Amino acid sequence: MDNKTYEDKIIERRIRYDKAFKNSPHSPLLEEQKENFKEMSHFPIDEKYRVVAKFEENSNHEEIAILTSMGDERKYFRYGSFEFEFDGVKNRLTVFRPIDGDYFFLPFKDKTTGEESYKEGRYVELEKLSHGEIIVDFNTAYNPLCAYNDTTNCTKVPAENIFEIAIPAGQKKFNNYMKS
Repeated sequence: MDNKTYEDKIIERRIRYDKAFKNSPHSPLLEEQKENFKEMSHFPIDEKYRVVAKFEENSNHEEIAILTSMGDERKYFRYGSFEFEFDGVKNRLTVFRPIDGDYFFLPFKDKTTGEESYKEGRYVELEKLSHGEIIVDFNTAYNPLCAYNDTTNCTKVPAENIFEIAIPAGQKKFNNYMKS
């Protein structure tokens, strides 16, 4: 039986992420960045940013092209969307699926973008539940790999996933990562 709290699980996830960034040969950090890397900087954990919402799958799975950080395009299906409310403000986000992939992709920008979080936005994974709902935990929001150096190509956030509220959850921007 798992007696860990929600906060414990998020902290453990963050520790695993930090270890991978510091030690993995697949880390997006350059060797000189790894030398000084201590841990990621995050917003405080707040369970209010763990959203359970009704997922509305698009019947036609419209194909779109989304620009990348290096100026080319990647093809995605506009797979579906969901609505949620924070502090009395209703929001809708679009969930994408790569044409050649079987995972969901949820990029977003919010009022922390460019200030406390990465200037090009963040990504968050979602968990699809069997009864037409999804779980989106913004406490697990992470920066795209291009946030760490300019050697990687990342998908940009489409206009439909830019909201007018702050989501102070998940990772903060890169220059906050080098803690002493």
